[in-house]
Amino acid sequence: MLLQPSKKALVPFVSVENMMHLVHHVGIETMLAELTDAIEDDFRRWESFDKTPRVASHSPEGVIELMPTSDHETYGFKYVNGHPKNMSQGLQTVTAFGLLAEVSTGYPVLLSEMTLLTALRTAATSAMAARHLAPKNSRVMAMIGSGAQSEFQALAMKVVVGIEEVRFYDIDFRATEKAVRNLADSGLRVVACRSAEEAIEGAQIVTTCTADKQFATILTDNMIGRGIHINAIGGDCPGKTELHRDILLRSDTFVEYPPQTRIEGEIQQMDPDYPVTELWRVITGLSEGRRDTNQITLFDSVGFAIEDFSALRYVRNRLKGTDLFLELDLLADPDDPRDLFGMLLRAKG
Repeated sequence: MLLQPSKKALVPFVSVENMMHLVHHVGIETMLAELTDAIEDDFRRWESFDKTPRVASHSPEGVIELMPTSDHETYGFKYVNGHPKNMSQGLQTVTAFGLLAEVSTGYPVLLSEMTLLTALRTAATSAMAARHLAPKNSRVMAMIGSGAQSEFQALAMKVVVGIEEVRFYDIDFRATEKAVRNLADSGLRVVACRSAEEAIEGAQIVTTCTADKQFATILTDNMIGRGIHINAIGGDCPGKTELHRDILLRSDTFVEYPPQTRIEGEIQQMDPDYPVTELWRVITGLSEGRRDTNQITLFDSVGFAIEDFSALRYVRNRLKGTDLFLELDLLADPDDPRDLFGMLLRAKG
């Protein structure tokens, strides 16, 4: 006997293919702008969320993490990995998927790929921070690390902040050539650089996004002049940093969630009482962001679950009126909730 699943059993699923179609349906720059606003809206209600550092399983090869949060109406989590050595095998360094569920029933209401969506939400979060912290009328950005997220970062800074020129540097010049090629029709002036110093020349915003899982010094103190905004997004686990600690001593540092950032971010190099400001406080006007033209601001971004929650809710809303999802028969939902075994019996030939 063929049993038809109930509507409750069917969960919308956004595949990689459909996520790509959704991005093109909306338009990538429009999507980045809308995602930035969606994330900022949730930062404005930061105190209404459950917050916990992500649950991480570390190995010599990388890390696998779960990132949960809830606003007490909707629950969300993301599964994500970070395996720098994957690149040598032709694999992505980061892959992810995520889920939303009703708090009232516990039933999932969305399952989605999040490899693409993580790149989009990370870029949107960077642009949101720069909107509040970067020098006014910033027009030039240095992108140190030309990997999978770099083009998303550049486009988000263009549409949200008004960046006109992006200067790329990567230790693998082929990655830089890839980024330059991909952004050829973006409306940005794109410059391929042979050193980090060359990339930073003339930049008001410096973004670092490298993959090595180690304490590294991508930027040294003498490379950072007054008035620059640094967007450090590559450091995202214990033992992985990108900035020399002397830069932090000269910077005002802004973070997502201090208990997580002190473990995973650039500030893991610093004393436990190193002062930081939570970004949501700047966005809501409770704390000061950029004070003057000489101030160095640093967004020590490790990625936080609320950003993924915001991105998943955005996608769920954007799916309405489209067919850019599949319905997965994911949940057992018998007519009589006490008779799960009976449902199994009735499915027998």
